[in-house]
Order: sequence, then structure tokens, then C-alpha cells
Amino acid sequence: MPSSDAYFWDRAARKYAKSKIADQVGYERTLDRTRALLKPADRVLELGCGTGTTALLLAGSVHSYVGTDISTEMIAIAHEKHQERHVPGLTFSKATAETLAAQGMQFDAVLAFSYLHLVRDLADTLRCIHDMLAPGGLFISKTPCIGEMNLLIRQFLLPAMRAVGKAPYVSIFNSVALTQLVSAAGFDLLANESHAAKGKDVRPYIVARKRA
Repeated sequence: MPSSDAYFWDRAARKYAKSKIADQVGYERTLDRTRALLKPADRVLELGCGTGTTALLLAGSVHSYVGTDISTEMIAIAHEKHQERHVPGLTFSKATAETLAAQGMQFDAVLAFSYLHLVRDLADTLRCIHDMLAPGGLFISKTPCIGEMNLLIRQFLLPAMRAVGKAPYVSIFNSVALTQLVSAAGFDLLANESHAAKGKDVRPYIVARKRA
């Protein structure tokens, strides 16, 4: 991700940390489903962990959990939260899928919640995630599919907000294209679910296993 992406999230971090989860019931469904998929001995990586909220809620049920984000400020807030509520085996660091894959890191599960639509080269990011997973490892994601949102939002509002620094870079794709890219990266799709409490969910929850 370019430095401009990190700069945007660094500036937004403190305000982001104070914002409420828009769909708490849907978020709880995602947490419960993910916990059920993770095993106590798993080494878990979360990409785009933001201020660490999800990591702090999931890390206690696995062997080790690494929360990463491109933003220095997001990670700083995550560290502050972890100091207040320490969870054994949980660490936070500034990193991306690409930098971790280059280091030869290996995990049993990789999580990406509200992350894939923010990367510049989705196909390459998915390949990096595939490379980091142990044989049979799980890739679990929940991704806003901008291509299924209102036409005015994706063609006019988002570009206008980006132009004045009020929105980050986002990739525009739909759920069909997303699942095709995940499969092409070497994964077998196990589940494609909707966790929204009400209305249409444009954020499919996808579970995929690294293909043998």
C-alpha cells in the first residue's frame, strides 16, 4: 500500500477509535462464527486490525495472534488497549500481507475483516495470504463489496470524498468477482455467508481453505 494510504489512516485513527460499530448484532455473529472456526493451537494473523478491537476479543481462544495494520497510529491505539486489557499470546505490529509474506511468516489462519477492498492489488494480496498459510490453513474474510453499493456512492460520492482527503483508496468489485479471485489464488471456498442483522449485506463473510 502506498504511503498516502497509511497517512489517511494515521490521521483518521483517533476518530475511528471513538466510532461505534454500525451493526453490532452482525459483528457479534462474525465473532461467534470465527471463534468456532479457530482451534486452540492455531497461530492467527489478522490483517488490517485497526485499533485492535477484534483481536482483543478473539486472541484469547488461540495459541498466538498477530494483529497488523498499515497505520502507525492505529497500532499505537491497539497497544494502548492491550495495556489496559492484556491477552496472552497477542501482539500488534505495523505490516501488510506483502511485507509479512516476504519474511516467510506462516500461520494456521489469516483473518481479513474490512481489508481486501482497501488494497491496491487484490490478486497479489491474496497470493501473499495463500503463501503465508500452513497446509490446509483457513482464510477468513468479511469484505465491503463497493460494486454492489448504490451507483451514486461508488461513482460520485466516493471519488469526491477521496479528492478532498475524506475517504481512503478503495477497490470496486462485487461478491462474485471477489470469490473468483479467492479461488484463483489457490483456495477452496467453504462458506459465503451474510451476517447483517437487517437489510442487504454487501459485506460477504467468506471462509476458504488453502488448496492442497
